[in-house]
Amino acid sequence: MAFRGWRPEALEFFEGLEADNSKTYWAANKPFYDEKVHRPMAELLAELEPEFGPGKVFRPYRDVRFSADKSPYKTNIAASLERGGYIHLSASGLAAGNGMYMMAPDQLDRYRRAVADDATGDELRRLIDAVEKRKIEVTGHESLKTAPKGYPKDHPRADLLRNKGLVAWKEWPVAGWLGKPVARDRVAEFLRASEPLNTWLAANVGPSTAAGRGR
Repeated sequence: MAFRGWRPEALEFFEGLEADNSKTYWAANKPFYDEKVHRPMAELLAELEPEFGPGKVFRPYRDVRFSADKSPYKTNIAASLERGGYIHLSASGLAAGNGMYMMAPDQLDRYRRAVADDATGDELRRLIDAVEKRKIEVTGHESLKTAPKGYPKDHPRADLLRNKGLVAWKEWPVAGWLGKPVARDRVAEFLRASEPLNTWLAANVGPSTAAGRGR
């Protein structure tokens, strides 16, 4: 079936899950989740696939082994796209991301070298400026307080060198269009606008070559 958006009841499901994150609530509402939450996401991914590659919906269960919060279920539904991109729906609305959220050590080394280089570093700055003009936030992950070891603290791109990840991010609050096919167009527009950033990261950073990473 064609993607028609998420009805208000889908967001209400997550409101209920936030209030009662229990197996009892989940079991009672699982058929609703499958039909009104998961199914629209799968339909959205199918329509985005020709341009952005196959998508994968993440499991709804939290890994609580190393977490103080033992709530068993995620209060959102999220998916990734093979050619880059992340989609996230919760009671707060819709969000999308693109880039590299957390870089492995070998990726981080290549990223910093590329940022420090005047040619690739200036190119990245221009790309970020162009993306931000589209009202898309570009942010780092776990930024250091100063430039990393081996790089001058007054480097002209020290703000980028401090990042341990780099992502474009867009959030849309709850609105009527979430329940319409136009939601697909908003996500696709974001992915196209942020694609140059993803392309730069692919060319200058690439997947991790460390064992067990980059897959």
